[in-house]
Amino acid sequence: MGLLLPRPDRGRGTRRPAPVRPWQEEAQQPPRDPEATRFIPRTAGVPMNSRWPVADPDVMRPYDALATQVMPALKGPLVKPRPGEEAPEAPAKAPSLAKASGRMAIASLISRITGFLWKLLLVGAIGQGIANDSFNVANTMPNIIFELLMGGVLASVVVPLLVRSQDDPDGGTAYTQRLITVAFVLLLVGTIVAVIAAPAFTSLYVDSSGKASADLTTAFAYLLLPEIFFYGVFALLSAVLNAKQIFGPTAWAPVINNLVVIFTILVVWVMPGDIDTGHVSITDPKVLTLGIGVTGGIVAQALLLIPPLLRSGFRFKWRWGIDKQMKEFGGLALWILGYVAVSQVGYTINTRVLTSGSPGGVTAYSNAWLLFQLPYGVIGVSLLTAIMPRMSRAAADGDHKKLIGDLSYASRMSTVLLVPISAVMTVVGGSIGIALFTFGKGTVETAERLGDALAISAFALLPYALVMLQMRVFYAMKDARTPTLIMIVMTLVKVPLLYLCPVLLSPDNVVLGVMMVNALTFVVGAILGQVWLWVTLGNLRSKRVIGVILFTVVASALGVGAAWVAGQIVPDAFGPKLGAWAKLLLQSIVGIVVSFGVLMALKVEELKPATSRFTRLIKRG
Repeated sequence: MGLLLPRPDRGRGTRRPAPVRPWQEEAQQPPRDPEATRFIPRTAGVPMNSRWPVADPDVMRPYDALATQVMPALKGPLVKPRPGEEAPEAPAKAPSLAKASGRMAIASLISRITGFLWKLLLVGAIGQGIANDSFNVANTMPNIIFELLMGGVLASVVVPLLVRSQDDPDGGTAYTQRLITVAFVLLLVGTIVAVIAAPAFTSLYVDSSGKASADLTTAFAYLLLPEIFFYGVFALLSAVLNAKQIFGPTAWAPVINNLVVIFTILVVWVMPGDIDTGHVSITDPKVLTLGIGVTGGIVAQALLLIPPLLRSGFRFKWRWGIDKQMKEFGGLALWILGYVAVSQVGYTINTRVLTSGSPGGVTAYSNAWLLFQLPYGVIGVSLLTAIMPRMSRAAADGDHKKLIGDLSYASRMSTVLLVPISAVMTVVGGSIGIALFTFGKGTVETAERLGDALAISAFALLPYALVMLQMRVFYAMKDARTPTLIMIVMTLVKVPLLYLCPVLLSPDNVVLGVMMVNALTFVVGAILGQVWLWVTLGNLRSKRVIGVILFTVVASALGVGAAWVAGQIVPDAFGPKLGAWAKLLLQSIVGIVVSFGVLMALKVEELKPATSRFTRLIKRG
């Protein structure tokens, strides 16, 4: 049900006053917080076709939608009680989306930085050759198997279902306990089976025709596959906390994980000798230390969520049995598992193609993909995590207008914040690789290949973010079938192109082709998802999103041009490493400043929440 807001008298006679809603009463009071948003009627005299109207016609609220409160379902009557009637208990005030996403952005930024730091340290400790490739393939296995078991389910449909269960008489406690019981058993059994089947998983992902070491990959897999259970515990407890609108612990726990891994890698670095890739043994001191330490980081990440969950008032007890809600969960879960299975077909072929090329291809791809996701991880993930409960509530209430408004707003915010960054990444990609991956045992040649892989795929940063957002919208509507169908189409496009890479490219350049194929796949997915949502929901306010995209592309093009000119100033006499650092810093600063400066000059309103928050942070400092 949409918000019923009072409209100005237009001379059509006396109109019965609209009922006073609880949030309208709050809106009439001075905000306690400078980020608090007041719900206002559409400003009189502002035409709906104005390019930058004062009130957002998508959702009938100010542009600073990130400051709109995330409101749980209102208990009791919405109309103000008459004199003498007992007023219903006011719902607990939820945190603002601005604060939630802002705090998570900081945590996510630190998490991404520390995660990237341990990747850098690993290259310095064991190089970018066979040992690093083997570790990366083995370290990906727990993620893949966890996703196949229930990772995609927990990340996609559990939060909407937990939000809906809060309307139950017990506030969703029984449903949550039953869900955790089933998940724990499934995770434990799946983890045991996966560890036993480690050699089989290695043969699936490693192409024996290449130079990869299957034995070393299997040794790492035995040590790392127990992570599956703790990945599941973390994801499940995160979903419960997020449904309760508690975001901080889930955002900061990965930082602790990364700190544990960083300490482990530093220990491996100072240990004498190298990992023996010719005579592999799981008891090799460096293999054993690296495997146990990395798994220990995931264990710490999961256990850190238990105290905040207990503080929230939740108490776990084993609860068995299948009820109506669990059947609904099972129906959605089957489609999610189908989605994950299809996506992993693409990933499996992706890895086999990489291992068929030159040594270091898997490591270059893994690190380039990590750099590619860094801007999205800081901006997109924090925004989506905070907006997901709100979209779930709108979908549960059948309020498609509000759901479309949130979709449109998140799309526009992603555009103005990510497109300039992706444009600059295209220019400085090569410099990033050389500047960051040439210390320790890293070489300029392998680092430059990594940077080139990042540069040629950077254009897909916005399509990737849009695909992730679109999937969340489908899941909020309890539609798990459509994302699976979209993933099938994306995989059908991806697989033939992947097989062409080793045929058309040299072994050293296979990784470049694989990154380009993945980028194109997300472009296809974003277009297909937008069309499907249009068929499902109708008018998506797409003209407005396209307008913001055009403004942002123009600004980004000017930023790229300025960054290229700035790069010509750096003399060749600096050498490859020093020159890469100089270009990276100079071109990044010039490109970002010019891009966002042009957007501000064009008065793109979607940039205001970010600039206002940045201004407040400077004033506080």
